[in-house]
Parts: sequence; C-alpha cells; structure tokens
Amino acid sequence: MTSVRDEGLANSAYLVDLGDGRALAVDACRDLRALRRAAGARGLTIAFAADTHLHADFLSGAVQLAADDGAQVVASASGGREFPHLGLEDGQELDLGGLTLQAMTTPGHTDEHVAFLLRDDATTLGVFTGGSLIAGSAARTDLVDPDRTEELARAQYRSLRRLAELDESVVVWPTHGGGSFCATSATSAGGATTIGLERTTNPMLNAADEEEFVRRMLGSLGSYPPYFLRLGEENRRGPAVLPAALSLEAVASYGEALVVDVRSPAAFAAGHPAGALSIPLRPAFASWLGWLAPNDRPLLLLRDPDQDLEEVLWQAAKIGYTNFVGEIAGGLQTWTDAGLPVSSHEMRAAFPSHEAVVLDVRQESEFLAGHVPGAAHVELGSLADEVPELPDGAVVVMCGHGERASTAASILRRSGFEDVTVLAGGPKEWVEAQGTHLETGG
Repeated sequence: MTSVRDEGLANSAYLVDLGDGRALAVDACRDLRALRRAAGARGLTIAFAADTHLHADFLSGAVQLAADDGAQVVASASGGREFPHLGLEDGQELDLGGLTLQAMTTPGHTDEHVAFLLRDDATTLGVFTGGSLIAGSAARTDLVDPDRTEELARAQYRSLRRLAELDESVVVWPTHGGGSFCATSATSAGGATTIGLERTTNPMLNAADEEEFVRRMLGSLGSYPPYFLRLGEENRRGPAVLPAALSLEAVASYGEALVVDVRSPAAFAAGHPAGALSIPLRPAFASWLGWLAPNDRPLLLLRDPDQDLEEVLWQAAKIGYTNFVGEIAGGLQTWTDAGLPVSSHEMRAAFPSHEAVVLDVRQESEFLAGHVPGAAHVELGSLADEVPELPDGAVVVMCGHGERASTAASILRRSGFEDVTVLAGGPKEWVEAQGTHLETGG
C-alpha cells in the first residue's frame, strides 16, 4: 500500500500492489504525476481506478487512467456518472485477482458516497473511507447543497456508526485529511488510522447521540472555495482527457486577460503588472486559484524562469482551470518595455512607524486563536466580494507567512487602495518585533 499525498489539497490517493504487476488506484486526482511515479518505481500498471465519491475539491483522474492505461473505473452505482464505469451497490464485490474490493454505501459527505473494503479472503485488511470517517473527524456535509447540510449530517452519523462496527484492527485509509477544505475545521489529523483508534479518540464518533453529532458537525463548518460547488458535477459528467504534457506559448499581446503572478511575495511587491492577481506558487496554489481567479476568463501567467511551468498548469488543471492562454514572454521586463503600467507596494518585516490599519486575512479559526490587537479581519477567500471599509491611510495586510497577504494586497490595489504594505511573516514575527502579545477570540 502506497499513499500518494497532495499537500496542497491535504488529500491522499492510494496505490495498491495486486501482486501480479497490476495495481489499484483509489481517489486519484487529475494530476497523475506523483501517482505514476509511484507506480513506475514499483513496475506497476494501474488496472483499476476506484473513486469513493464525486469529489468537490479536485477533478478525478479515473477517466484519464481509463484512457491512458485501460484501467477499469469503479465507483458507486448511484452516482449517475456519464462515462463507462463499473457501478457497485452496497455489499457488491470486485475480484482484483486474489484481493477483493467490497462496496459499503456511506452517504453523508455526498449522496452517493461509498467506502471500499479491501479484503483478502475473509480478512478485511482496511477500508478506503474517502470523505466519511477521517482521522480525528468526519468530512463536511454542506457541499452538495447548503440547504441539505443537516440532512446529510444525519446520514454521515449513520455511516460513521456503520464503519465503527468493523473490527478494531481494520486500517482506515481516508482521502481527506487535516487542512483539506472538504474536512471540518475540527479536523486535527490526517493520513491512515485504525477503526480502534478512531473509536477511542475521534470526537465525532464519541458524540453522545445523533443530535450531539449534528451540533458538532454544523458548528465546525468553515469556508471553502467556490469551485467546490462546480466540480462534483464535472466529475459526474467525466473530466476531459488531457495530453501527457501541458505547455503554454509565450505571448506578447495581452488583450483583456487577467495576469496571474505566481512569483514570490517579495518579487510581486517590487513590481508587477498593474491589476495582476498575486497567487504565489506553492502547494496550496490550486486552492487559491480556484477561490479567487475566474474560470471563464482568459488568464496570463507571469512566473520566474526557475518556476516549473508544468507545476502551475497541472495544479490548475486538477481543479478544472484550463483557461491559461499564455505566459508573458520575457517576464516583467517585457511588460515594462511595452509601456504597460506597473505597480508596486511595500513589504516589511515589521510594522511601519506611522499609524496604519492592520488587516488580517487568515481563516476565522486562525484569527480567533491569536491576532494583532485591534486588527480588522476578512478571510482572503471573501476579500474580493467583501472589500472592507477601512479608515483612510495606510493598510498593513498580514496572514501566517506572507503569501496570502500578498494575494490580499493585489486585491486591495485593484479595489483602489493606494497605501498597502504586506507584512513579511505572521503573528509570531509580529510578537517578536513588537515585544507584546496577541489577542484571542473575536
């Protein structure tokens, strides 16, 4: 068993060696590079691609595996998928050639959610739980339809109780982990666990009754990127098959495209195309691209020469963003030489000496855990739609390290704020520089 971790989405796909040169892939995303490396290192051909549910946070790679490798796609029979696949009902089994995959319906995170038991004769080796039981919690129930959140939370309660009836030694292989926007904000762990450990330590399994479970679930739902409301349907229809390598042409004509600048916060602060959106390239790039950039408008890429173009494009493609139409030839210098407007802002390791409004753009749970006294708060994901009314003068934007603050600064500048400074670092660095303490709570 090999876990293939997507750090940006905080998800895991799984590769099971079937012992005869073939493999089973579970919950593979459209960016198959890491999964293929893992299979290639073991001399495996992926023969089966199983999806536990219609994913909201990434496009499935199952259709791609079927097209490229001839893999048999396996999923719930009730998902309404519009592409060739083997749909399993509750209790139905698939012979993998020695091992067996058995479906267990576990609705809650989605309607058609299914867990897969991996069995060796009568012994259950483990269970792929997708977005039902996850380490330390359970996946959220508000992504299908916000109006059905409580209904699906009750279904999730029953699904978790059913999974908890498995033997305590059964290994749990969840897809979502701590940090995934598909998980509840109460999630504190990630990766594999066991039924026995979850019975003992998982607060969602230890809720006194269904009503307590529902209260905990509804009270732990944070924000999530808006593209989550779109990808489930795209996965049901079947994502388009992509070429093995993705590329962009360098362009000198920019038109009405939005520039997405993936360079570092420091490089962006020093100079960038006016109106550009800063989303620094890092593992979380895809989530913030999907949260803040349009998927129906041409996008232009600005990167440093040493930044991996394929990494940008595959991160974008795994959430359905194939609307990058080119990259700026020659980088920022070409833009400047063409006489096009350039903007900049300050980036400081400490607060400026003059009075400034502090805007914290972290998640609400992060802000409540400790923030600069008197700071205003708007989550980055909401900033474009909820540009705050701030007093005239300087604005210092901060997050945990500087990347989200850079993105926020680019949004504020596009909204007309002139005097914007990005704090390099976060609350920890602020405390060290100011010699004081943070506030907690609202």
